[in-house]
Amino acid sequence: MSRGSKPANTYSPLYFLASLGAGGLSVTFFMYLMFWVPHKGRPVPIFEDIVAAFGSGSPFRDAAIAIAVLGIAVFAFLNVKSLLWNLSALSAFKKTEAYTKLRASNAESSLLAAPLAAAMTVNALFIVGLVFVPNLWSIVEYLFPMALATFVMIGFWALTLMGQFLGRVLSDKSFDMDANNSFAQLLPGFSLAMVAVGLSAPAAMSTNALTVGTALVLSTFFASIAALWIVAALILALPAILKNGTAREAAPTLMVIVPILTVLGIMTLRQNHGLHTTFGTHGTAGETMVFLAKTLSVQIAVLLTGILVLRRQGYFANWVFGPKFSAGSYALVCPGVAVSVMIHFFVNKGLVDAGVIEKFGTAYWALTIPALIAQFAMVALVLRLNRQHFGTQPVQTLQPAE
Repeated sequence: MSRGSKPANTYSPLYFLASLGAGGLSVTFFMYLMFWVPHKGRPVPIFEDIVAAFGSGSPFRDAAIAIAVLGIAVFAFLNVKSLLWNLSALSAFKKTEAYTKLRASNAESSLLAAPLAAAMTVNALFIVGLVFVPNLWSIVEYLFPMALATFVMIGFWALTLMGQFLGRVLSDKSFDMDANNSFAQLLPGFSLAMVAVGLSAPAAMSTNALTVGTALVLSTFFASIAALWIVAALILALPAILKNGTAREAAPTLMVIVPILTVLGIMTLRQNHGLHTTFGTHGTAGETMVFLAKTLSVQIAVLLTGILVLRRQGYFANWVFGPKFSAGSYALVCPGVAVSVMIHFFVNKGLVDAGVIEKFGTAYWALTIPALIAQFAMVALVLRLNRQHFGTQPVQTLQPAE
């Protein structure tokens, strides 16, 4: 690379993860409003709830609302900006020889980062509408069919890319098993899981039985395919990892199961809410608490394992704070965002709703603080990676990854 160049000039579809990470951070700020702002009679807070809450409670809550609104605005903007940049860069990338080589390798599955980021953007924009658009709830039933159609189109896009990848590797014997020593092939499953959680939103929010039923069926369809892909990808990857060790540049993918579990966990909660309010299926607060506890437990185990490998391989010293660069570094943002969101759900929808702890008590904040630490650590990481990959750097401090 010449002086004044930047890593993002050497494009990879994994740069869509920059958009994904920013969109995920907007969700972490929405958690403040979701669980700290009263929204009686609605499953989510809206503009009117936020305005009514601001100035009517403690200064702490007012500060939290202000931070949340600002955080949502900033990171939703970065999410959309990065998505548009990526779509333009991908269009240009498709005309290069590097794209042809990518389509003939294991890395073809990285193209699924595009529908993954697009689905995240739709979710982020819905949050923006709830927070900033007055009277949105009065027309929300008309928006749900549009949202379902949008997610179905993104899901079809993802399935098409998956079909092209599968068609090649199953017919041409062109999949390199020895090079499959990471969890990079879970990305297509992650993409479908993100579509599924978007499709499940109307199940939790709509009062129309047709809309709820459609959301339940469609989200189950994409989640089921996602689960099949994820299980198969895990089984295929483990032998190569045990034989060859984890690919150093792809090491962050060891933790991709963390955001997948958060996405599918939220989808399950949304589906259960829709089944309860519309179809009379009754679950208990205790069952929800145990479900969230199991999900969070697996996430913590995966995080600890992933961090152990990353430290042993010197990933942070080389690719985050050192001279090397890789678009895959943005995959580090997803697990931190995901565990932060899951802690909020576990504390509020699990422990508080089950009556184990008191909301806003000492135990509540002691358990919530890790979520806030993870969130702001990911804010710092995103800003660091954006400077590293999209800022101009002199050549002597920037070397391509091995």
